[in-house]
Amino acid sequence: MTILRFVICSMLLMACLHGPASAQTTLRIGLAEDPDVLDPTLSRTLASKIVFAALCDKLFDLDENLNIVPQLALSYETSPNGKAVTIKLRPGVRFHDGELLNADAAKFSLDRHISMPGSFRKPEIAAIDHVDVVDPLTIRLVLRQPFSPMISQLADRSGIMVSPRAAQEAGDKFGIAPVCAGPYKLIQRVQQDRIVAEKFADYWDSSNVHIDRIVYLPITDATVRLANLKAGSIDLLERLLATDIGQVRSDPRLKLVTALETGYQGLNINLAARGGYKNPLGLHSKARQAFSLAIDREALNKVVFDGEVVPGNQWVHPGHSYYHVGLPVPRRDLSAARALMADAGITERFNIELMVTKNVEVQRVAEMIQAMVADIGIDVKIRVTELGAALKQAEAGEYQMFLLSWSGRADPDGNSYIFHKCQAPQNYTGNCNPALDALLDRQRTTSNVEERRAIFAQAIQMVLEDSPIIYLYHRRWLIAHTAKLEGYQQFPDGVIRVVGLRLN
Repeated sequence: MTILRFVICSMLLMACLHGPASAQTTLRIGLAEDPDVLDPTLSRTLASKIVFAALCDKLFDLDENLNIVPQLALSYETSPNGKAVTIKLRPGVRFHDGELLNADAAKFSLDRHISMPGSFRKPEIAAIDHVDVVDPLTIRLVLRQPFSPMISQLADRSGIMVSPRAAQEAGDKFGIAPVCAGPYKLIQRVQQDRIVAEKFADYWDSSNVHIDRIVYLPITDATVRLANLKAGSIDLLERLLATDIGQVRSDPRLKLVTALETGYQGLNINLAARGGYKNPLGLHSKARQAFSLAIDREALNKVVFDGEVVPGNQWVHPGHSYYHVGLPVPRRDLSAARALMADAGITERFNIELMVTKNVEVQRVAEMIQAMVADIGIDVKIRVTELGAALKQAEAGEYQMFLLSWSGRADPDGNSYIFHKCQAPQNYTGNCNPALDALLDRQRTTSNVEERRAIFAQAIQMVLEDSPIIYLYHRRWLIAHTAKLEGYQQFPDGVIRVVGLRLN
């Protein structure tokens, strides 16, 4: 399908959605991929997180500086021993089915995150032993031990509240038609085509909701997304290509908004050899260190991203307060890389398959890495896979190496624990180190920033030595939108927030 044909089809689709005489304002958002399941307990993609920002409010949210702010909760208080957190809920909040958000509903949502089979939220809030209902608008989280990232976790998907009645009636089909307490309610979802949401009249902050309808359109080709924006068939796109920044800046009808991500981009390497995927890179830490040293991260930045990303080697970017400055981003060093290969006893060339998602920038990165590591005797075969299928294969261990994009969390715990803790649900590498587990567990039990920083420094040093994940760079969120859209601000978490926006 040509770009022009796609634009025309999109314009026809919008005409059908609105009708010629519609007076409603509609914000059309071009997503880089189709979201996975729209169940906050089971979802894990950035695209779903973007949609949840309209459908599903959380107990807490983040501001542009990553400070935690109230959303469905009004306040919280942690007990002196750190083992209980009391949360006051906002009164008068209703779910999309008309049910009230009260303490019983909040307890239900948190219990669901913890106990539902397949939950990706469970490791995020596993410190909760149980939830007590104190009064109709107060809950108390009773913890197994102090847990410093708790409120930060509740400012993400773990803090999303769902209607108990709707969740119980829908069962495992809840993700098809989620019922939450956000500013918009789901009207329609057509897989790989569109998600339509309409303003919820009983939203607790309805005076700040100025757009009637939001339509999310998954458009995986970044060039096509930009063409649609220029043609006026979408109003905002996420994940603009860095090489297209000039086109946006030179067009007076468009605006560019950016923010450095809280996450990272890195190579996950299958160490567990599950499914028969044994490979020298998965078997030898020195080979993985050599692979890392063969990569020129600054060249990736300049060639693929026009200098718009931040080269990195840890789970937080070099400007982050938890970055270990004693372990700086390495320069390419082929001599050291070859010496490490020799130390690992690897004397012959070998092949490894690199799984990447359908994204032009990611594929360019893979091709550059392919050329770079060939210099130390590693031949990379690139396999392009749709995101949902790639994540399933990563879970099952049906891969050798996977270039993963992680949008990140405000607290570094969210970038580390679920990927490195033994048997954590997103530990795709199969890495399991009891000493590392002890550090990751210990940082959760103290709220002292300097103590946590010291623990994380030990943990990242251990990870870099073993290198189950080779960290590469940190993206800038590049959002382009029509100049007719007012009030848009991009936060480091990559989420598109719609409350407060106006479309002229």
